[in-house]
Amino acid sequence: EAELRGELSFVGVGIYGQPDFEKGSLIVISTFPGSPAEYAGIQTHDSILLVDGHPVEEGYGNRLRGPQCSVVIVTVQSPGEAPRDVMLIRYAIEGNIPIDARLVATGDGSRIGYIFIPTFFDETIPEQVKNALNEFGPLDGLILDLRLNGGGSSSVTYPIFEYFVQGKLGQFVSRASSRSLEISANGVQNSQTVPLIVMVSEDTVSFGEIFAGILKDTGRAKIVGETSLGNVEVLHGFNFDDGSQVWLAAETFHSAFSDSNWEETGIIPDVQAFAEWDTFYFETDPSIAAAVNLLGHQ
Repeated sequence: EAELRGELSFVGVGIYGQPDFEKGSLIVISTFPGSPAEYAGIQTHDSILLVDGHPVEEGYGNRLRGPQCSVVIVTVQSPGEAPRDVMLIRYAIEGNIPIDARLVATGDGSRIGYIFIPTFFDETIPEQVKNALNEFGPLDGLILDLRLNGGGSSSVTYPIFEYFVQGKLGQFVSRASSRSLEISANGVQNSQTVPLIVMVSEDTVSFGEIFAGILKDTGRAKIVGETSLGNVEVLHGFNFDDGSQVWLAAETFHSAFSDSNWEETGIIPDVQAFAEWDTFYFETDPSIAAAVNLLGHQ
């Protein structure tokens, strides 16, 4: 719930990441501004191979966190480079999960924006996206990167929908009832008309898939990446008298623009382009290159 409100607070090194238990590593999605990890030069696309000599496995988070001013040694590997040991001092981390927003360098001088949205769980993200769009100004194209987006909350997703699309988009259907998803436009700069690319991967699930699928079905966006997992169930929380809580799949989503069953098929890209997150930098990302090409630029 604190993550949803954008009120993260803990003592650690300031890495927001995704574990890869098959590799025994932690993929760095982003670092918190001003955190020990950021100051140490750890950045997105890096991998944490060891934490105090231990591989990343269940419970790894407890090793990254610890008492204020305590020391932890992490073994970091950047794409194409040898592993290195980095000593970090744990400090109090407060703030929201950051997006990554920047312009993509193009050879023809076109203005292509890129926004990486790691989650729909942090309620500060719609404002972060809005600020990025205003800073960009009018664009010739925009890439929305949802490749590591594991979903989140409708209260975060819907305001971002408003920047790019409007109207009746579909229905959430449960065993007993259905409810419509209808969005009113709230354009920022030329966000309602700018050509869009949404990037997805097998790590894109839940509202990440619904977001990408709707923008594709409405004709607002083309999809680049790899086919997503196929998990568009909506979870509802149920509270018990003892204070415990359980989340159960209660609804699925049906698009108003197609008969596609995203739960079975996932979101299928218009252009297949994939590489492991920890094998490239932003400048060498093959999916971004494919997206720029699909937008008709180079």
